[in-house]
Amino acid sequence: MNATVRPETTPALLSLTRIGKTYVNGDLSVQVLHDVSIEIRQGEFVAIVGQSGSGKTTLMNILGCLDQPSEGTYQIDGVDVSDLDPDEIAYLRRDTFGFVFQSYNLIPTLTALENVELPATYRGLGQDERQDRAEDLLTELGLGDRTDHRPGQLSGGQQQRVSIARALMNGGKVILADEPTGALDSRSGEEVMGILKRMRDAGHTVIVITHDRKVASLADRTIEISDGRITADQASHGAKTATAPQFQGLVGGQGKISGLSSFVEDFKMGWRALVSNPLRTALTLLGNVIGVSSVIVMLAIGGGSSAAILDRISGLGSNQLNVS
Repeated sequence: MNATVRPETTPALLSLTRIGKTYVNGDLSVQVLHDVSIEIRQGEFVAIVGQSGSGKTTLMNILGCLDQPSEGTYQIDGVDVSDLDPDEIAYLRRDTFGFVFQSYNLIPTLTALENVELPATYRGLGQDERQDRAEDLLTELGLGDRTDHRPGQLSGGQQQRVSIARALMNGGKVILADEPTGALDSRSGEEVMGILKRMRDAGHTVIVITHDRKVASLADRTIEISDGRITADQASHGAKTATAPQFQGLVGGQGKISGLSSFVEDFKMGWRALVSNPLRTALTLLGNVIGVSSVIVMLAIGGGSSAAILDRISGLGSNQLNVS
């Protein structure tokens, strides 16, 4: 492996040691990652480059605690992820990572403001606090006048900015961006990469998954992956050294949303989905009414027929015998 030695100015925030990942389907097993060892420090801007099928998305899923390795050790701020229970992993993922996707993954029935607010509902933040923070993030990203627009009313670059704001809503100590410029024109792509650089300058750790070497050249460090193996790990010329302080307390259950608050938020989201498309809602309700009514009528007819037959049988008497 051709690697450039980087000065260890800060302890590793994300540390993967001899990571392997194998998918099993019946008797067929496919190993996607082989002996991957990487250390990423707080404040780095890292690009993971590879062609389709190289394993870069699987690596991103493991980094973001969306998947677990089949072998090896993954530590976040010195905590071994394999030692955590599912709830602790969920808190870790919620409070530590922010995800930016190529297809944006915005909820079409929600406004830009409501899409950005969404992660904070699972953290238990109050409505006023959520709205204020979401408005500040959208304003900082140049979308202060688009807060009430739905995704379908925004351009691709604007939708990606909304997804970046959503990734920052809970802090976004580590930003994982999967092909963030893949669906954008060159100008919008440059703007998105500029925003990611600003996030790095603010102390966030930014990891970009891409197949575009032009995009990768904008990062401070490039990790190349091929056939599930790391083939190169090099710092870009003039790369900034991570000097931001290490974030503390990555693992914890603070901010867990209460049962009542969860019910209220779920009800609001469900109500929005119903009123956003009244025709679909009406047709769905009509179908449910017809289905339930049909079942009731069938049960009533069946019950009446059974009662009539039993009455006829009991009317024959216990002593009567007909021979033909």
